[in-house]
Amino acid sequence: MEQLKDAPVPSLLDLEVIDPATIQLYYQPADQLRLTLPTRSYIEVRPAWAAPLSRPGRYLSLMDAKGKEIVLIDRPESLPDASWQAVQIELKRRYLTSTVHRILSARVEFGATYWTVVTERGERDFVTQSLQENAQWLSTVHLLLIDVDGNRFEIVDASALDPHSKQLIEAIL
Repeated sequence: MEQLKDAPVPSLLDLEVIDPATIQLYYQPADQLRLTLPTRSYIEVRPAWAAPLSRPGRYLSLMDAKGKEIVLIDRPESLPDASWQAVQIELKRRYLTSTVHRILSARVEFGATYWTVVTERGERDFVTQSLQENAQWLSTVHLLLIDVDGNRFEIVDASALDPHSKQLIEAIL
């Protein structure tokens, strides 16, 4: 406990401020996003929204290969055009969302939920773990499911689903 009391508490003065205009994001090789800052470079970087639901389009986090945040960008559109375009490509990959139109089946086995659904891309099978974390009600009718691979499946209006789909949601959630 003593170590925790004596540990320095970071303050806003300790944070490094980086001008977004000096951030360079690019692909090298063609499928690997890299980051160059004025003082250092990162071979692999992963962009993610820091607050995707409450502040969409704002607060972009750039993380290293281990998931440690490198920099947080308040207004990502202020990045140089080529960097912003590269980030948008990665974000589309990361946040690819399929819209669920029907649920054909859903069953729970040993804490995993196995889904078969119909989306705008056709029939899909996926698995979710820990529905407390990976099934999020965004409103009273809007449901987001995140599978074990990080894919996102969205039910925009659960009340508009067919009776069988509604029954499955009620039984599982």
